[in-house]
Amino acid sequence: MSERRLRGRRQANGRLRAFSLARALAALPIALLLLLHPGCDDRTNDEPPPPPPPRIVAVGDLHGDLQATRRALRLAGAIDDQDRWIGGALTVVQVGDILDRGGEERAILELFDRLRDEAEAAGGAVHLLNGNHEVLNVALDLRYVTAQGFADFVGAVTVPPDDPQLEGYPPERRPRVVAFRPGGPYARKLADQPFVLQIDGNVFVHGGVRPRDLDYGLAELGEEMRLWMLGEAPRPGWSYGEDNLFWSRDYSRDVDSTDCAALGEVLERMGALRMIVGHTVHDSITSYCDGRVWCIDTGMARYYQGETMVLEIGRQGVRTLRSPPEPPPEPPGRP
Repeated sequence: MSERRLRGRRQANGRLRAFSLARALAALPIALLLLLHPGCDDRTNDEPPPPPPPRIVAVGDLHGDLQATRRALRLAGAIDDQDRWIGGALTVVQVGDILDRGGEERAILELFDRLRDEAEAAGGAVHLLNGNHEVLNVALDLRYVTAQGFADFVGAVTVPPDDPQLEGYPPERRPRVVAFRPGGPYARKLADQPFVLQIDGNVFVHGGVRPRDLDYGLAELGEEMRLWMLGEAPRPGWSYGEDNLFWSRDYSRDVDSTDCAALGEVLERMGALRMIVGHTVHDSITSYCDGRVWCIDTGMARYYQGETMVLEIGRQGVRTLRSPPEPPPEPPGRP
């Protein structure tokens, strides 16, 4: 990560914790202290913590739909009609699942790459998290990739002609395999994205952080996934199946008192007020456990045809922003 990007993070995000050991080692000593000892901050009165961002907007699952991405970012006040950053000090957090079910994934990733730099130059920030569909692609589980999603990566990477790993894939699928397999160029981009991000009292994650995830260590979980995506280590055993922080629906489906108690424990241990999750589609942004968890996946992508909504977190609290309804079609003119 560039020094410019690190400076932008430090200026914009207050107490920001991206739970990857490598990221922590690259950041300020204070950030490292907060990561290794959650809730601990022994700075003196001469070292006040940086202020939190004045406004955070969380964006749910996008699933390869560029138009939905633009609608969400415009609704957030992040971009103008030319897709240029106008958010100033705004912080945008996208909670994962940019990939699959749509065919404009490259364009979305490129848009966010550019906006990240523009936001940092303006005192804001853009953060992308990994979700289960990012993991599926690095694992080469391509069940949810569309025909356009395969075609989108033709020409984006160089396909080795004699690579034995590619022999079992049809030619039209090989560019995507090369792009996302561990160590591939797009897998390496994903390796730089956290699975859990904490900004002050807000914990962002695709599925949900459970007490056992804290017992294992969020930095350790993130580092193991990072090394796998880079092609430098095997895939960690805990990441298979659906019992992990990017597949969990503990706080987003059939939420009961036991789930709320577990959530309360996690938030207390992390020194946080609320958790923001995606992954499970709801008709609208929904909160459970007395507002301690917010489910922001409204199925806004074309695949689900849900309503475009984002979650705004500001100094006055939390509120849902939603796009105005589409105007009805004009009646046909009289002959």
